[in-house]
Amino acid sequence: MPIIATAVAALAALLHVYIFVMESIQWTRPRVWRRFGVADQAAADVTKPMAYNQGFYNLFLAIGVVIGLALFWAGDAGTTAEVAGRALVLFSLGSMLAAALVLVTSGAKYLRPAAIQGTLPLIGFVLFLFA
Repeated sequence: MPIIATAVAALAALLHVYIFVMESIQWTRPRVWRRFGVADQAAADVTKPMAYNQGFYNLFLAIGVVIGLALFWAGDAGTTAEVAGRALVLFSLGSMLAAALVLVTSGAKYLRPAAIQGTLPLIGFVLFLFA
């Protein structure tokens, strides 16, 4: 079970790194801003600082998962490293899931993006509770 939980958590982290790249690095590319429902290049240019900032939130959550996984696997069961790693992974995945739930409150058109953003963290969170 810990291996499956780790794989799902790592996939959630990779997804959030990808979101970081789109929001903080590639935001003004038409294929990216269209994916996020931005109307035109002018709107993408105006929202670029917000997207840049938001992308880093996603990156920091992914880093939290990676550091948590490293700690989790560095210690034996019940050691400080294992417990701290599990807590960090759960916190980071829980934050990813919470962000997806907040996205749903923005409107029905955000249900699909929220599902994409939140499914892996939800599965990883549940698996890590029992790992």
